[in-house]
Amino acid sequence: MTADPTVTPFAGLHHRPGEPLLLPNAWDHASAAVLAARGFPAIGTTSLAVAAAVGLPDGEAATREHTLDLAMTLGPEPYLLSVDAEAGFSDDPDDVAELARQLWAVGAAGINLEDGLGPSDRHAAKIFAVKAAVPGLFVNARTDTHWSGDGDERETLRRLDAYQQAGADGVFVPGLSDPDRIATLVRHLGAPLNILYSPAGPTVRHLADLGVRRVSFGSLLYRRALGAALDAVADIAGGRAPAGTTPSYAEVRALERSVSASRSANSTG
Repeated sequence: MTADPTVTPFAGLHHRPGEPLLLPNAWDHASAAVLAARGFPAIGTTSLAVAAAVGLPDGEAATREHTLDLAMTLGPEPYLLSVDAEAGFSDDPDDVAELARQLWAVGAAGINLEDGLGPSDRHAAKIFAVKAAVPGLFVNARTDTHWSGDGDERETLRRLDAYQQAGADGVFVPGLSDPDRIATLVRHLGAPLNILYSPAGPTVRHLADLGVRRVSFGSLLYRRALGAALDAVADIAGGRAPAGTTPSYAEVRALERSVSASRSANSTG
């Protein structure tokens, strides 16, 4: 089954030929707010940042409540929100479907679910359960054949076919950067293809020309932010003024005021 791309505004952003959804991934209210202020209509979250912020491991189902807490913070905002939910924090499709209901209830428009190279039939069952429970939630089904596997093309296609058949609205292959292999996938797929941006890989324009419909940043912005902090400390210690952009105290406080106003507007209808 394939979702009607006109059902939700978020789904519609994946069906603009030649104009892929550029999805930056935030890790808290401030990072999401500044990205939305730059005109991005949709914001994703990144599981690595959620885990790292509280000292827990990424990809090991340790951050379900932290992920929900972040979704509750970002869900009411005016941008569209897609939540990185690892593998759903459970092997039980019903549990994953309940998570999806909770995310939908707090305003999420999409969910990213990874297979972690586990059984494809189990991942397909999770996708099916989520779409049955919350038809309007955009399910981006990720396979890790390139991220943590050997990149076997036949296995990638087999998994993506299974996830499309289960109802995935989009499919995601992080770690894939070869233009020819990306183009082959696009020709084969019925669902929009999401590629993880890599500074060493194709540009966004090149990915658009290949037919990619969604380009996400994953943990890149979070890792860059940590790197910028380290660079600033090194500059200061070395007697130099820190390079790069530094928002003022007032600008950051303005983000706080904007979220209060947004929540007030939402509460009054």
